Amino acid sequence: MFLTGFKIELRRLLIIFVICVGYGVLFGLQWWLLFTGLSLYVAWLFYQMYRLNKWLIKGTDAPPESSGLWGEIFDNMYNLQRQQQIEKENLQAVIKRIQEITSALKDGIIILDWRGHLDFWNPAAQRMIGFRTKDQGLSVINFIRDPKFVHYFESGDYAEPLDLPSPRQASKQLQIQITRFGQQERLIVIRDITQVHNLEQMRQDFVANVSHELRTPLTVINGYIETIADNNKTPSWDKPLQQIMQQGKRMSLLINDLLVLSKLETTEAGHNQKELELEPLLISIKNEADALGNEKHQTIRLECQEPIKILANEKEIHSAFSNLAINAVKYTPEHGQIDLRLWKDANHIYFSVTDNGPGIDSKHLPRLTERFYRVDASRNSATGGTGLGLAIVKHVLLRHDGELKISSEVGKGSTFTCVLPLNNH
Repeated sequence: MFLTGFKIELRRLLIIFVICVGYGVLFGLQWWLLFTGLSLYVAWLFYQMYRLNKWLIKGTDAPPESSGLWGEIFDNMYNLQRQQQIEKENLQAVIKRIQEITSALKDGIIILDWRGHLDFWNPAAQRMIGFRTKDQGLSVINFIRDPKFVHYFESGDYAEPLDLPSPRQASKQLQIQITRFGQQERLIVIRDITQVHNLEQMRQDFVANVSHELRTPLTVINGYIETIADNNKTPSWDKPLQQIMQQGKRMSLLINDLLVLSKLETTEAGHNQKELELEPLLISIKNEADALGNEKHQTIRLECQEPIKILANEKEIHSAFSNLAINAVKYTPEHGQIDLRLWKDANHIYFSVTDNGPGIDSKHLPRLTERFYRVDASRNSATGGTGLGLAIVKHVLLRHDGELKISSEVGKGSTFTCVLPLNNH
C-alpha cells in the first residue's frame, strides 16, 4: 500500500519535471519553468500538511480527501485514530469494571503513587478513613497519623499486616496490609477486624478472670487436702488422697500457666526490659533442673560460649528457658543426659536444650507450640504437664523478635533452640 502511494507521488513529480523541462526547451525558459513547477509542487505539499494539521486539531471523523502518498497518510492516520479510540474504550471498560469490583468490596482499597500520595481509593476505604474527592494527591500519612502506621509505612517492611484503631472511630479496629507494585507504587488493603478483635479480647479477659477466680478456692482446697492427708489414720484413704493432691497440683500449674499467657497477651512487648546477662540466669535454671532430675539420676550439663548480654524482660526469658529445661527433665528417662548450651554468631543469640529422650515424631513438630496440644496425652498426664509450656516459650520469643526451632527423631532425643536477634543487646 505504501509503495503504491510512493510510486504515484514519484510519477507525479516526474510528470511535472518532464512538462517543465519540455516547455522550457521549447521556449528557452527551462530553468525558470522547472523552478516554477517545483515551487508549485512544494506549495501543494504545504497545503496537504495544512489540511492534515487542521484535521488533527479539529478531530473530525472523516479525513480530508487526497490521492497518492498523502491520501495514504490520511487513511493511515484515520485508521490509527480509530484503533486508538477502540483501545481507549476497551481500557475505559476495564477501568469501569475494576471500579465496580472494588466498590463491591467490603475491604478498603487504596492505591498510592511512588511518593506515597493518594491516587485511588474505593468507597469502603472512604468510609473507613474519611477521604474526600479533593484529597487526591495528598500523602496518606495526613489521614492515618498513628505513630505505628507511620513507622510501618516508612520502614518498607510489609511482610506482616498492622493492626491499629480506626482514625475515625476509636472503637473500631483495622488491619492494614501494604503491597508494592509497579514503579514503586503501593497498594493498601484495609480490613475491619473489630469483631475478631473484640472476640479475642473477650477470650483473653475470660481466661484471665476465670484463672484468677479459680486460683483462690483451689489454694484453699489443696491446703485442706494436704492437712487431711497428713492426719489421715485410715490406710485405705492414702491412695485417693494422693491422687486428689496430684490433680490439685496439676490444676494449680495449669492456672498459673494460663495467668502467664494472659499477662503475655495483655502487656505490650518491650515492657520492663533491661540488660540481662544470660549465664547467671542459666546457672539458676540448671540448678532448678538438677533438683528436679536428681530422682532420675540424670546428667545435666551447661555450656556457655562466652558472657552474653541481651536487652530483655528477665521474668519472661527465665520462664521460656526454664520451661524448655524442665520439659527435658520430665520427658528424659532415668540416667539420661540433658545439655544446655548458649552461644552466638554475628547476628543472633542461641540457647538450645538437647536430650536423649524418646524423641517426637515429625508429624507432631508443627503443632507442638499450640496450646494444650499433646503428643501423648497419657504421658503428659503422668508427668504433670499442662500443654501450655511450649506455647509460653513461643509467645515470649515472639515478644523479643525471636523464634523457636525444634528438631527431633524418635528414639534419638530432641533439640529445642531459642533464636534471638543480637541487636537486642
